[in-house]
Amino acid sequence: MADRPLRIAIDGRELVGRPTGVGRYLLEVMRHWAEGPGTHRFTVILPAEPPPHLQALGDRFSWRVEPGATPGTWWEQVRLPRALASERPDVLFAPGYTAPLRLRCPFVLAVYDVSFCAHPDWFGWREGLRRRWLTRAAARRAQAVVTISEFSRAEIHRHLGVPADRVILAPPGAPPLAGATPGPERAPLVLYVGSLFNRRHLPEMIEAFAIAARTVPAARFVLIGDNRTSPRQDPDALAQAAGVGDRVTWTAYVDDAARDRHYQSARTFLFLSDYEGFGMTPLEAAAFGVPSVVLDTPVAREVYGDGALRVPAAPAAIADALIRLLTNDASHASTLAAARARVGQFSWARSAAAILRALEVAARS
Repeated sequence: MADRPLRIAIDGRELVGRPTGVGRYLLEVMRHWAEGPGTHRFTVILPAEPPPHLQALGDRFSWRVEPGATPGTWWEQVRLPRALASERPDVLFAPGYTAPLRLRCPFVLAVYDVSFCAHPDWFGWREGLRRRWLTRAAARRAQAVVTISEFSRAEIHRHLGVPADRVILAPPGAPPLAGATPGPERAPLVLYVGSLFNRRHLPEMIEAFAIAARTVPAARFVLIGDNRTSPRQDPDALAQAAGVGDRVTWTAYVDDAARDRHYQSARTFLFLSDYEGFGMTPLEAAAFGVPSVVLDTPVAREVYGDGALRVPAAPAAIADALIRLLTNDASHASTLAAARARVGQFSWARSAAAILRALEVAARS
C-alpha cells in the first residue's frame, strides 16, 4: 500500500447549511487538498446535497449523500458507518470532535478544544455528558487527533488521556492581508464577530463600551453572532440598561460579504473569552486593518502575542484599552503592525499538509 493513492473519506456534515467554525476549517483544508499535488481521492459523505461551491472543488472529490433530517449523533453512529462500509475507504477524516465508534477503517479526529471537560458547568448535563463520553471514546480510538493550538494539545492530553505524540498541531490559516483604510480615517466603531456564549463576557463587553463611550461620544458597537448564552443574556436589554441602547447593534447572522464590510469599517475589535482552542476572529480583524482588545489568557498569548491589547475581565480595564485604540493613532498603528505580523505566521497550506500526512500514516500503519 506504500505508494498507491489513498481513498480518503470525510464526514461532511458541517459543510451543509450555515457555515460553522468546523465547516469553515474543513472547507479551507479541502480547498488546499484540491489545489495541491497528489493523487489521493476524497469521498465526502453528507446528509444533504452539496452546494455548488463544494462541487467546484474538482474531480478528485466525490460526494455521497446519506439523507438525514437531523445529522447529529444518530446519523454519525448509524448512517455514516453504513456509507463507509459501502465505500470501503482506506481512512476517514472526522473533523467535528466525534466519530463512529464502530469502524472498519482507521480514522483521524479533529478536536479544537475540550471546554466541555474543562468547564462542564457551561453545558447542560445531557449535552455535556454526550460530548465528554463520545469525544473521549473517539479520541482514544483515533490513530491521531488533530488540534489547533499548543494550549489545546495540552488540554486534550490532560482531559481525554490522549498521548501527546498522537496529537497533531494544525492551526487554522489566517486570511490574506487586505488593503486597509488607515485607522485614523475610520469611524470609532467597535466590532465583535462570533457566537455569543457566557464565557465571552457579553455583559462586561457592553459595560466597558458604555464607559468608553463617555470619552468617545461618537463610538458605536456592532455585535454579529448567534445568541447561544445559557442562562440567556439579551444584548439589546444589556445595552439599554447601560444607557447605550442607541449605540449598540446586534445581528444574529450576516453573510460573508456583509461581515467583511463591517471589518473594513471598524476601528477596533473586541473579543473576550475565558476559553478558546484558538480564536480566529481577532486575526481576521487584523487582516482587515483592525487591532483587537482580548482577554489575557494562555491561548491569547500563544496566538496573538503582542498583536492585541490583552486585558482582565474588568470593565474599567477593557474600556481603557478600547479608548486607547479608538483615540491614540500611534497605539493603534503599533498594535496593528504586530497583529498583522502574527497573521503571516498561520498558513492553511501547512495545516492541510499536516492533516494529510496524519491520514497517510493512519492508513498505512
